[in-house]
Amino acid sequence: MQKHVTIVGALHIGYAAWGILWAVIIFMVMAGIGAATDDETAQTILTGVGCIVPGLLGTFAVPGIVGGIGVLRLRSWARYLVLVLSVLALLSIPIGTAIGVYSIWVLLQDETVQLFAPGSGQ
Repeated sequence: MQKHVTIVGALHIGYAAWGILWAVIIFMVMAGIGAATDDETAQTILTGVGCIVPGLLGTFAVPGIVGGIGVLRLRSWARYLVLVLSVLALLSIPIGTAIGVYSIWVLLQDETVQLFAPGSGQ
């Protein structure tokens, strides 16, 4: 089961990094379009959207990276964090759903629970 736990940690780090990449792309595109227009109202709206949407993506991505690293290090708190993130990822069809289902399956196995138990060699 250790191999599956490692995969879950890597998947959550990669999925969160993908979210951060999209946040940067959205910011650059929206701010770039806003800067290219001559309309001050359009610039304000596009820059605002270009900050809010990436901010939300980043807000959800950071716990994914932290949780993924924690799972790789077999921290008991990380198992709970990644379980919560996995449930939320179920709403992101199809990739998030696949990652969420797999992560929930792995992290709820009895053998995995024992891996994360205090005193199990953390």
